[in-house]
Amino acid sequence: MQVAKNTVVTLDYSVTDTEGELVDAGQEPLVYLHGGYDDIFPMIEEAMHGKRIGESVVVKMQPDDAFGEYDAALVQLEPRSQFPLELQVGMQFEGVPEGADDEDDEDVLIYRVTEIADDKVVLDGNHPLAGMALVFTCTVTDVRPATAEEISHGHTHDDSCDDED
Repeated sequence: MQVAKNTVVTLDYSVTDTEGELVDAGQEPLVYLHGGYDDIFPMIEEAMHGKRIGESVVVKMQPDDAFGEYDAALVQLEPRSQFPLELQVGMQFEGVPEGADDEDDEDVLIYRVTEIADDKVVLDGNHPLAGMALVFTCTVTDVRPATAEEISHGHTHDDSCDDED
C-alpha cells in the first residue's frame, strides 16, 4: 500500500541539524493521518506521498518550514517570587506573551525556564528548535487505510483514544 490521502502512516525518523548532529533520535515511531490534516510538517507529508513500506526520504527544512525563527521578544525576565520553591532549569509553564490578549487561548505559549539567578527567572517561549535548519530522515514502517472516525476527527486513533470530537 502507498502513502496517500486518508492513510495512517507510521514512520521511523531521526532529526539532525545541518552539521549532522543528532537533535531527536525518534525513539518512538511517528504515526500521522496523511492528507493535509496538519499532523506533520507539510514538507515532510509532501515528500512521503506515494511512498511504500521500507522507503525513506530525507527532508531539509529551514526554520520557517519547521519550528519558526527564534523570536527574542518571547524571552521574558520575571521575579523569582512568582514561581514555586522547587524551580529548576527546563521546567515549563503556560503563559501569555506580553502585550497579548489574556482572553485569547491562541496566545498561550509554553515557556521554558532557561536560567535562574538570585531574584530573577528567565523564561523562553520559543520552541527549543526555533531558528534551526533541520534534516528529517523518515522511513515508512506501516501504512493502513484510516478509519471513518479518524478521518472525521482529523487525527489518528489508537486503542487508548477516548476522543469525543
